[in-house]
Amino acid sequence: MHITSFIATPEGGSRFVSLEVPFNQHRHDAEGHRIALSTAYASPAVQLVELPAGMAQDWHNAPARQIVVVLDGVIEVETTDGATLQWRTGEVFLPADVTGQGHRTRCIGGAVRLLFAPLPEGFVF
Repeated sequence: MHITSFIATPEGGSRFVSLEVPFNQHRHDAEGHRIALSTAYASPAVQLVELPAGMAQDWHNAPARQIVVVLDGVIEVETTDGATLQWRTGEVFLPADVTGQGHRTRCIGGAVRLLFAPLPEGFVF
């Protein structure tokens, strides 16, 4: 599964990178279907978050490396290299710029509801 992450650069800025989450584990259900799974992890603090309509955050860091699932709305992120991306309901991204200048975040067209699932220290898919 392809997702986008944003990371801190060595110069202290941020940029988007592509990340492939492998489905490298398998199991079969009771009806014999082969189900593919990613590497499992226990998140230290899963939260549901609602960002208000019109929110525009200036430069800030991600509080942790975390999987973010957009449950409702549209969120836009800008990195220090000037690139912007948007994610909509059902899409997933991984903020990982926990150092440096960080990124800007905006809610587009209304409130945004998210699920934050922080990754444990050192976790790699």
